[in-house]
Amino acid sequence: MKISAGVLPYKIDNNQLMVYLERPGGPYMQNKDLWSICKGEYQDEPAIDAAYREFMEESGLKIDKDKLVFLTSVKMESTNKLVSVFIINCDLDPTKMKSNTFKKEWPAGSGKICEFPEMAEGKWFLIADAKNKIFKGQIKILEKLEEYIWNR
Repeated sequence: MKISAGVLPYKIDNNQLMVYLERPGGPYMQNKDLWSICKGEYQDEPAIDAAYREFMEESGLKIDKDKLVFLTSVKMESTNKLVSVFIINCDLDPTKMKSNTFKKEWPAGSGKICEFPEMAEGKWFLIADAKNKIFKGQIKILEKLEEYIWNR
């Protein structure tokens, strides 16, 4: 099983829980309204380091690594990955988001290599809206966050 780690920023605004998500980039996701936490695979590093690195690569936004709190690990059925998720209470400006890029032959079979952002855009969502926008397998992560915030 592959392992992955990510960061889920959150904030409380007018007593409402909000989460920061990003929409994946690339040609396959171009016209889809599906959102994700910033996460990625890792091998030879602690999960918290991988989560922080992936967040920085995919968002370009500054967060304080020392303020990351482990939330949960969730098995993604669709990809057979175990994702360790860290949370941070902060306020980020999505307009300053700048993702790393990847190269891919596009259109497929054309011989033309194009460069795409790994994540196309970032946005704050109310938790209820986030549950309707996030990849289905990540809804469990949002539910764990709600438990963490409202039941402590």
